[in-house]
Amino acid sequence: MEVIFVTSNEGKYREVRAIGKKYGINVGWMRMEYFEPQGNDLEEIAKISAELLSEKFQSPFFIEDSGLFIDSLNGFPGPYSSYVFKTIGNEGILKLMKDVEDRSAHFLAVVAYWDGEKVHTFSGRVDGRITDEMRGCEGFGYDPIFEYEGRTFAEMGEEKNEYSHRRKAIEKLFSWLSER
Repeated sequence: MEVIFVTSNEGKYREVRAIGKKYGINVGWMRMEYFEPQGNDLEEIAKISAELLSEKFQSPFFIEDSGLFIDSLNGFPGPYSSYVFKTIGNEGILKLMKDVEDRSAHFLAVVAYWDGEKVHTFSGRVDGRITDEMRGCEGFGYDPIFEYEGRTFAEMGEEKNEYSHRRKAIEKLFSWLSER
């Protein structure tokens, strides 16, 4: 079976392609950026994005959207994670968290799969905490400040992919596809 992953992020594509091999699914790549509506709900954003993209594709495809949700900041940056990272980065998040005791946070990923008729969504979550400083040199985005079981995702390097929110969501999709 082959399915197309629409993303401009090569790192995400490589991670997803490796997961697909485990399920006997060949993951093709459509490298492109696409419109993502703004909103407060990742699942709704992913669903609408896939519906809009469905007008451009004849065959099934999927997209992925994810965000970092910090409990003491009422879930911020959440669905705005990409914009926040581009504007204030990890340094800005650490400044916002200065002197904050509750550092609990989670990553959430939502995969939206267009089957040719409708969108199906699958989510994955990883709970952790925000560190006091950046640690590690591997990974991207918020990986240097998100700690999971004593290490940041950046300190884990490729091992992070075994625990990631994206992996959990993608595995739900691939498991669902394998059952069909």
